[in-house]
Amino acid sequence: MIVAKFIISALASYLLGAIPFALIVSKMMAGVDISKYGSGNIGGTNVLRVLGKRAGAIAMALDVIKGAAAVLVARAIVGDDVLVVAGLSLNWQYAQVIAALMVMVGHNWSVYIKFRGGKGVAAYYGSWIAIWPLAAIFGGLILILTVLRSKYMSLGSILSCLGILCLFMVLTVVYNIPPVYLVYSLVAAGLIVYQHRKNIARLQTGTELRVDQRINIDS
Repeated sequence: MIVAKFIISALASYLLGAIPFALIVSKMMAGVDISKYGSGNIGGTNVLRVLGKRAGAIAMALDVIKGAAAVLVARAIVGDDVLVVAGLSLNWQYAQVIAALMVMVGHNWSVYIKFRGGKGVAAYYGSWIAIWPLAAIFGGLILILTVLRSKYMSLGSILSCLGILCLFMVLTVVYNIPPVYLVYSLVAAGLIVYQHRKNIARLQTGTELRVDQRINIDS
């Protein structure tokens, strides 16, 4: 029964994360397939470049919400039950971390759109809002300051997730918080950096799109 709860929460998180809000918003608001414009990424930043601030903000907000919702649903499903695996006791904190990772996986490789997707950054921040709000604020500040200075959302996303990883290294060692959050910050950072590998290459060559660089969909 406990195993079933973990499986159900993980599956529900994937299916929730797989909802391509950026694609839905772009089609509903402008009748366009966002994957065919700009960077081709099915995420809020590309919606922002192609369709403007309002559509971009809506897409990003919905992705943040699904990240937070997945974590909260996992907590509700697992409750206070504990799953023991190889002597390791997995409680609701582990369920939340699994849910957070699965919502990112769903966002990046959505079953609804032939396993395409985005980069999972907004869903990642949504998960931290539900798990550890101060981490979301800390990373958010790094993201905002980086984007304001460089105009590159990709660079801000990478540096912010690495910043959160460093934060949890300190918190785990100094304040002895549950190491499961450090594990999540490490795996999630690795996933986000991997998803930005093409952006990193474009940053190195100076061809990366700026966050304020609008795309003309009529051209």
